Formats: sequence, C-alpha cells, structure tokens
Amino acid sequence: MTIFKSPALDDAEVAVIDQLDGLRHQLRYATERSVRWSGSLSRAMRARAVLGSNSIEGYDVPEEEGLAALEGEEPMGTPEETWLAIQGYRHAMTYVLQLSDDPHFQFNQGFIRSMHYMMLSYDLRKHPGRWRPGAMYVRNEQKREIVYEAPPAAEVPALMGELILSLESVDTPRLVHAAMAHLNLVMIHPFSDGNGRMARCLQTLILARSGVIEKQFCSIEEWLGRHTAEYYEVLSKVGQGSWHPENDTRAWIRFNLKAHVQQAELLRVRADRTASIWGELEEVVKDKGLPERAIYALFDATVGFRVRNSTYRPVAEVSEQIATRDLKAMVDAGLLVATGEARGRTYSSGAMLKNLWKQTRQQFPYVAVDPFVEGPGELQKGSF
Repeated sequence: MTIFKSPALDDAEVAVIDQLDGLRHQLRYATERSVRWSGSLSRAMRARAVLGSNSIEGYDVPEEEGLAALEGEEPMGTPEETWLAIQGYRHAMTYVLQLSDDPHFQFNQGFIRSMHYMMLSYDLRKHPGRWRPGAMYVRNEQKREIVYEAPPAAEVPALMGELILSLESVDTPRLVHAAMAHLNLVMIHPFSDGNGRMARCLQTLILARSGVIEKQFCSIEEWLGRHTAEYYEVLSKVGQGSWHPENDTRAWIRFNLKAHVQQAELLRVRADRTASIWGELEEVVKDKGLPERAIYALFDATVGFRVRNSTYRPVAEVSEQIATRDLKAMVDAGLLVATGEARGRTYSSGAMLKNLWKQTRQQFPYVAVDPFVEGPGELQKGSF
C-alpha cells in the first residue's frame, strides 16, 4: 500500500516558503513585543479558527458569537447539533494546543481515534473513535451526485498505519509535511463522519509542534472556512473521484502555501490593528474613569464580537458581580450597547467604538495576495 506523496518542490514553492519564514519573524516580533494585547489577539484567532473549520461542514455560528463558543457558552439561537459539534471541536483543538510542546507525545492510531471520539462523542451513530465499518461516499448535495469514493474499509487500518509512520518521518518542509497529512487523512476518510475536521486539526497539531510559529497562530482553519468552495475544488482535482495516491499533489501544496501566506499577512495586519486599538482604548478608559481591565471587553466589542458577562470574567479575572458592574459602567459611558435581559444579556460596540474600528481598518488595510499569481492583490473589507 502507499499514500499520497509530496512532489519535489519547484523554485516558486521554495520562494514562498522562504517568504513565509520572513513573515513568521515579523509575526513573532509583533506578538511578543507586548503582553498587553497579544492574549486578546490570540483569543480572537482561536475563536475564528474553531468557527471556520466547523463552517466547512455546515455547522455555522455567527462570527460575533465566536467568543461565546470559545468559552463554552452556547451561542444564541444555535441548533443543538451545531452547538455539540462546536463543543467537540473546541475540546479537540484545546487538547491539540496542550500537546504542542509535550516532549513525550507520540503519534499513533490510538491517539487519532481518541481525538475523533473527543470530537464526535455527542453522536454514537457516527462511530466516534472507531474506523468506519463500511464503504464511504462523499456526496455533493447540491448536484445530487457522488464526488468521491474512499478506499475500502478493510484497507483503512493499514493506510492509517502508513500515515502514522509518515508523521514521524519528516523529509519535507514542515508546512508541506502538515499539508500532506491533512490530504492523506481526508482521502483515506477513515471515519464515518468528521474526517475534514480531523484532518484540519491534525494539520494544526503538526504545525504547532514544529514551532513554525507560536501555537496560537499556526492554524489556517479560519482561512479554509472563508474559502470552502476553493478547498473542495482542489481536493476534487487531486482526488479525481476515488482513491488515487499516485496523483500529482502539487495543486494541493500550492493551495496550502497560498493559505499560509494570506493567513500570515492577515495576522500581521491584525497585530497592527490590535496594537493601535489597544492604545486608543487605554486613553478611553482613563478619560471615562473605567478600570484598566475594561479594555478586554471594549477590544472584543470593537473588533466585532458580542461580549457577555461570561466571556468578560475569565480575561478580566473578576467575579460575576464585579463583571456586571464593569459592563454597566461601560454602557453608561456610551461605549457599549446592551441587548437582552439577565443571563441572556449581550453587549456590542457603541458609536464611538464603531468609529474607532472603521478608522483602524482604513489605516491598516488587508490585501490578499496570491503568491503564485503576478499582479496586485485584492483588498479585503471583511471583519477583524
């Protein structure tokens, strides 16, 4: 048996990897230069990664509810299955980040199956923690057709064994190594459900353990969530409908390198935006006579998240009573707008914070550049 292999990298791909090395140095400097705001940026990135990866599978939660999902608080109006899927993925991703610097960690089939159980234990019909019992077909529901047939179930244990061996033997750049692990798990399709989420989580773990960049910032799951159609298109191009490990994987490698470049550049812009917003908010809380910890809630609201008492308390390190008092003071100062009552109350940005966010986006624009295509990039006007 054999699994998909990486092609020999050409000059263009090597140049992009070198470019990413430069971006990583910039990001390391940007995120290490200030402990004041780097934690808030990391938290926002983790929330968007969790939502992004799950959105690919159709489990959608509004972006403004990202912090609630990250903190284990059920987003308002979310279907139960969606919330259970988000919870499972959040637990698995937290586990992955915990393992990123564990010197005793080893890849093995038991670990892969345990991570799958953690992710899908909410529905035993999906055989969480077990290889799929039978044939697997991926359907395009819009076109009502089968777009991929996975290898026979009897071959799954051996193929996964080969994949595990490949994870411990690194003979390509880490970015490529992680991308190939993602591709192989998706193509083997070893589980009844959750294969895409597992593959993306595995890719993040490999990158986090490699030290490619700080573990909080190594994921491209948010980017993949925003480019779902392109993601499925390149998988379809490489897979060609069924298990073909002899196929050329260059398109997949380039797709991943493009994702890393654009996500890294977005993070660089976000770091600049965060530093600027944080500095402005420091002046605002002084002027309004608010405690310095109020910046955590004001920052989250400024960049588009809904704030709750439960999402503010952990970062501000205060009791529920003090958090309630702080948030009321921010509302009274005209900085936040409260919606709902009692435990269902949420807070969003007021006019002053909305204006600050608009000015910051204009000052630090994000342009998405395809490193393999000449020409100007595309100005992105979306969220934080």
